Amino acid sequence: MTHEQAAYLELLARGAATEAYDRPVLLARASGAGPEELAGLEQAKQLALRVRAELEGRRRREAELSALFETAHDLAGLRDLDDVLRAIVQRARSLLGTEVAYLSLHDPVRGDTYMRVTEGSVSARFQQVRLGMGEGLGGLVAQTARPYVTDDYFRDERFQHTESIDSAVGDEGLVAILGVPLTLGSQVIGVLFAADRRARVFEREQVALLGSFAAHAAVAIDTANLLAETRSALAELERANDIIREHSGVIERASEVHDRLTELVLRGGGVHDVAAAVSEVLGGAVEFVEERPAPARIAEGHAGRDGDDWVAAVSAGGETLGALVLRERPDLDPVDLRTLERAALVTSLLLLARRSAGEAEQRVRGELLDDLLDAPDRDPGRLRERAARLRTDTDAPHVVLAARIDRAGAGAEADTGGRESADRQRLRSAASHLAATRHGLASARDGGTVLLLPLGPGESAAELARQTAKHLGGALHEPVTVGASAPVTAPLAHPGRVGPAYEEARRCLDALRLLQRQGEGAAAEDLGFLGLLLADTRDIEGFVERTIGQVVAYDRRRGTDLVRTMDAYFASGMSPARTKDDLHVHVNTVAQRIERIGRLLGPDWQSPSRSLEIQLALRLHALSSAVIR
Repeated sequence: MTHEQAAYLELLARGAATEAYDRPVLLARASGAGPEELAGLEQAKQLALRVRAELEGRRRREAELSALFETAHDLAGLRDLDDVLRAIVQRARSLLGTEVAYLSLHDPVRGDTYMRVTEGSVSARFQQVRLGMGEGLGGLVAQTARPYVTDDYFRDERFQHTESIDSAVGDEGLVAILGVPLTLGSQVIGVLFAADRRARVFEREQVALLGSFAAHAAVAIDTANLLAETRSALAELERANDIIREHSGVIERASEVHDRLTELVLRGGGVHDVAAAVSEVLGGAVEFVEERPAPARIAEGHAGRDGDDWVAAVSAGGETLGALVLRERPDLDPVDLRTLERAALVTSLLLLARRSAGEAEQRVRGELLDDLLDAPDRDPGRLRERAARLRTDTDAPHVVLAARIDRAGAGAEADTGGRESADRQRLRSAASHLAATRHGLASARDGGTVLLLPLGPGESAAELARQTAKHLGGALHEPVTVGASAPVTAPLAHPGRVGPAYEEARRCLDALRLLQRQGEGAAAEDLGFLGLLLADTRDIEGFVERTIGQVVAYDRRRGTDLVRTMDAYFASGMSPARTKDDLHVHVNTVAQRIERIGRLLGPDWQSPSRSLEIQLALRLHALSSAVIR
């Protein structure tokens, strides 16, 4: 390495500007260096510039990721929606180094998006513009839920130009615009933009960066909205507290109960905690029951007598969720009666909150499984992140299971329509609960339900299928048939394996139904040679092992000839006399061997169904042995 070539290492070490890399070549040329030396220096220069560009790119990506993490941290600390929106737009402008950044939100009433926050904007008209679905670049992003970028807005014909939008963009002087969707699940809640007043090409990395930032921003917006709703609810609750405190000492007990119930709710108490608290205050026995409705004469939201008990309906939106029943109190004053009614209201809120949380988690688990089945080309890293938020083990082997309710006459016309739809919903709910408890996923599909469940230590796919059929059938009080795939290793890292596994599980499910084994659970390994045909893996060695493995192992240990005896026995039409001729042994020897085979394979090994599988296993074993030789 020459002194001049070593100079490039020194330039790289101190992060010199691009222009400095020409100096060693110029100095060498000035000192009269030959063509070969100049060519070597030029080659070293180009290599150094490539290394510098790579280092610069890595530093830039590191800075972008650092800024993204800082942004997520900053957004997590904000609580007011306006503060969150302003922080989003300011940081988006800073991240991409654009002159203008702005954010529009979806208006569900009018069905369009409206400008909510701008940063760097100078036009009043631009700050008030509205974009219909498909109108302008932002309307196209909101309509398709995909990012769009244009380096010259007014020359771009991919989206619909309108006079009002183009005038607003013209007033602002924008030329290059990048827009990415703000999404929650499958819903577009707005669009985040970065724009310049000059022609500019937004790199793919910048589009991805703004998209990642938009994902954080959407969660922050949703969190701020939820916090605002919570604050509003708490404010309403506080106003109710103020009204109660204004009353005289006659209703102090009601105020105390209200505070206790509020504390229960805020610390995550359940329905039975509410019943226990009210029992203590009222001096009776309060119980929540799901089946007992309030008498017809008792209006919703009120309590009344029902025989010797006091009953307060627990209901919401006309739906009866159960009742609070107070026993051992023959009389109640108005304050105590109101306390029981308030407890019923709190109970209904707790039940609705629990239902909403369960439905939300069920929906999220279903969306993730649907993405694994329908979009296996999704980024595995993003899928693993979503699974981790659901506390799903992303590294354990999983099994895909297809489940369906099977009852007598399930295909009859009388069992279609409303009842079939209700069955599917019940099955989906039970499967979602099972998936949540086992840290798996579940979704409705093809008239039934599909589950993706992790295998426990030492557990097989067949055992998991049987357990799932038993669990779902017990929960629904209906026979539920479950087909299972072979284990899928790390499905979140390899999403393309989930779809074929689901098809295998469906084939097993259909086979169980054709075999009149409704209400059972099985994997391909349970179905003998039929399972060999159904399975994607075509595990011939496993089929042979499960079918005649004990006989093969016995021959290997003892040096006997039971496998050949079985082959000759079946070839001779299961005749011991003809078998002994083929083997050139005494008929008693054949009888002894057949008896030994029966002890190894079970007394039904000569039945039509077992003998068919055994003959197939013998052929496959012979073929594999011939290949090995």
